[in-house]
Amino acid sequence: MTTAYATPESRLPNIKDCTIQELEAILSAFGEPGFRAAQLHRWLFSQRASDFEEMTTLGAALRKKLGETYAIRSASVISTVGEKKGNVSGDAGPTAKYLLRLDDDETIESVLIPSGTRLTACISSQAGCPLACAFCATGSMGFRRNLTASEMTDQVFALQREAEKEKLKQITNLVFMGMGEPLLNLYSVIEAVHILSAANYSFSMSQRKISISTVGLIPEILQLGASGLKTKLAVSLHAADQSKREALMPVAKRYPIEDLRDALVRYTERSGLPVTLVYMMLDGINDTVADARKLAGFAGRFLCKINLIDYNPIVNIRFRPACSETRDTFVQLLLDAGLPVTVRRSQGASINAACGQLATSSGISSPLPR
Repeated sequence: MTTAYATPESRLPNIKDCTIQELEAILSAFGEPGFRAAQLHRWLFSQRASDFEEMTTLGAALRKKLGETYAIRSASVISTVGEKKGNVSGDAGPTAKYLLRLDDDETIESVLIPSGTRLTACISSQAGCPLACAFCATGSMGFRRNLTASEMTDQVFALQREAEKEKLKQITNLVFMGMGEPLLNLYSVIEAVHILSAANYSFSMSQRKISISTVGLIPEILQLGASGLKTKLAVSLHAADQSKREALMPVAKRYPIEDLRDALVRYTERSGLPVTLVYMMLDGINDTVADARKLAGFAGRFLCKINLIDYNPIVNIRFRPACSETRDTFVQLLLDAGLPVTVRRSQGASINAACGQLATSSGISSPLPR
């Protein structure tokens, strides 16, 4: 069994951290037939049992042996903050942010975003982030650790329970766009996607309703394209000029813009799926006519759509969103180039829950300047 952090010897390992293949090996060592692994996996991730004694399709002797060897532990919500009614625009309901405590007392944030007929869960894949993008609060935390697949699924299940408390509908969409870089934790993300899209489980979502975000890690993008998943890929681009992108995103020094474009061509050709290019418009930095033309040139080589988003205020990070007139000109240039463009309205900025704002410090969310 592989976990993302050390477990004290006095504590039983969390069986939810096991893949189904690892469950098969465990049960085989117990002298159990292979089908028991699927039963156990279903109890853990469909019925979401919190005790082995709930698993009535398993024999009493096996339940006892499992209980002596493993524990079942889940992430828990420890605080919630929601947008006030006055901060909600259009047909969107109030966005809510949740602070969750993990098995080792690490904390992460997740977000629930209602919008029209959609209810989107934005979940984290890492505690902190090592990439230090200039506009991101999570990157300012530094990196703490990767999350396990079960810690990612726990976020979804916890947010679904919270949605039900608020009389909201079933979660309709998932985005791996919370804290961390998902592709630095690719195998656990893939495992989480398989669990959350498992047929006939109590929570079973089409992979086409799941988006995975990345800053543009080329080897992992190609691995994801070869994985067989039907999830959407969102690339945080933010500049199509190499020098500007390096200034905003240090990872661009390792993965230059031309190499990233070639990788996205290969990804779309292999997967048959479009890529979403996410572009945060920053006043005076990446919002010029020349920037729009470079973006059009970058995006014109592969199947994609462009999401333009606003910069959201973050403590000690001094950027400003592009003005509306500049944005309109930028949009028109992209449309004239024949590219599909959407201007995304930020939700949750008033509670530090929008793009780039998630961060924890000793279990406390970073404050938003007032």
